[in-house]
Amino acid sequence: MAGCCNDKSCEIEALQRRQSGTLKAVLAINAVMFAVEITAGVLAGSLALMADSLDMLGDALVYAFSLYVVARAPRHKAYAALAKSAAMAAFGLFVLGEAGWKLLHPLTPAFEAIGIVGFIALLANLVCLTLLWRHRAEDINMRSVWLCSRNDIIANVSVLFAAAGVWASGSAWPDIAVGLGLAALFLRSAWTVLCEALAELAHARADVDAKAAHVSTPLADNGRRGSS
Repeated sequence: MAGCCNDKSCEIEALQRRQSGTLKAVLAINAVMFAVEITAGVLAGSLALMADSLDMLGDALVYAFSLYVVARAPRHKAYAALAKSAAMAAFGLFVLGEAGWKLLHPLTPAFEAIGIVGFIALLANLVCLTLLWRHRAEDINMRSVWLCSRNDIIANVSVLFAAAGVWASGSAWPDIAVGLGLAALFLRSAWTVLCEALAELAHARADVDAKAAHVSTPLADNGRRGSS
């Protein structure tokens, strides 16, 4: 172990252990908050809370993917980012469908539940963002995780605005508007992560091709010298 700490491999292993510990913590927080928010959203009839709960579920899946690839090659991390992008896009489309249903069957949600649960979710995500802050620029895996956590803060604040809007107007429109906004945020984040993942995959392929060319060139030179 003493020898390990004198080279780069020890630094990488220490970094991976720190990343794994952080991902396990935020995974647990988001899994618990998903259960709390989806239950409250269904009982209160709130699209904003249901959308935010799906965001929590999406983040839990994102953290699980990220934990799986934390010690793997950049190519695997890029594939995991593609999976995260697909999950975010799916949740965005689901919320759009749910918003369409509520437009056809309007029901004023309970603003008290939206406000209380939304505030608890905001506190939980502030803890997650604090834990992830130092990892945000380490690699595409941790950057995509931090991006999801940052979006969560925006989503939580929007849920609180929805609660205030429902209370002030006595209608479901503020809740529906926030739900649609969160759906747009999901889809935008999905597109951002998709573009970064594709760029990372292209970079990984270029590295593989460059290494293959580097190996084949000496072999060809040796063949020519042998024939001469």
